[in-house]
Amino acid sequence: MANSLMRLDPFRDLARFDPFRDMDEMFRDFAPAAWRGADVAPRMRMDVSETEKEYLVKAEIPGVQKEDIKVAVNGNQVSLSAEIKDEQQAGANKTGALRSERYYGQIQRSFTLPQDVDDEQAEARYENGVLHLTLPKKVGTGGKQLSIQ
Repeated sequence: MANSLMRLDPFRDLARFDPFRDMDEMFRDFAPAAWRGADVAPRMRMDVSETEKEYLVKAEIPGVQKEDIKVAVNGNQVSLSAEIKDEQQAGANKTGALRSERYYGQIQRSFTLPQDVDDEQAEARYENGVLHLTLPKKVGTGGKQLSIQ
């Protein structure tokens, strides 16, 4: 038990004085409310899985019309883009003014798959804010084994 006791050193904290240690918290506490609640541009979250014959992609794009989504497949490159029109309004406050927060813009994601996609057989459907892509693998793109002479 005597080995676990620590000697009191009243100057230990002063010796390791770091004036910038709590700077982040200070700015967070004194930042204007507009900065603290500022919304950032929406992100497109995705899951990509693979079976023997195809790649399956699920991309979350909530609040978008399916006409505003574009999917491009070029070999093994897949690009997704969507036009976002997000409007939020709060009710009238005591002065009668309304608060309106809007975001208009485009989000996009591109990724490369290990194997080329058969773009003739590829399918896309959009339901409940999720884009489902079925991307069949192109047959015969496994490469060629060369014999050394």
